[in-house]
Amino acid sequence: MKTLQNLGELKSLVGQEVAVSDWITITQEQVNLFAQATGDHQWIHIDVERAKAGPFGAPIAHGFLTLSLLPKFFESAMEIRETRMGVNYGLNKVRFTSPVPVGSRLRARMKLVSCEDIEGNGMQMAWLVTVEREGADKPACVAESLTRRYA
Repeated sequence: MKTLQNLGELKSLVGQEVAVSDWITITQEQVNLFAQATGDHQWIHIDVERAKAGPFGAPIAHGFLTLSLLPKFFESAMEIRETRMGVNYGLNKVRFTSPVPVGSRLRARMKLVSCEDIEGNGMQMAWLVTVEREGADKPACVAESLTRRYA
């Protein structure tokens, strides 16, 4: 885990890979709960037997499930001390570049694209987040994530 003392330390890291998250395993239970929460019950995600005969040979995670793990990846990858809170500010660009079969292990690499001071004693950061699937040639997801932190 990368530990920074304060927001000021981020400015010197622009353009660099700052952190890499822990691996997490995608389970069928997660996929089913995500389907229930979002109403996306497409068979490729939740019908295990049918998905085995489908194009990926197994059920796959929703792309938006993979994307929704970004806060978890950030939490396991870095700590910024001397801050009181952080918020998700949005996304500039997202691509789901390869499927995530249930049972896959994922982790994320975070490259700091930019950071700028904002009102309220805070900083807005743009992160290029690359979600890797263990053993895969292509990432599962590439996203530019905007976050804000406040001291």
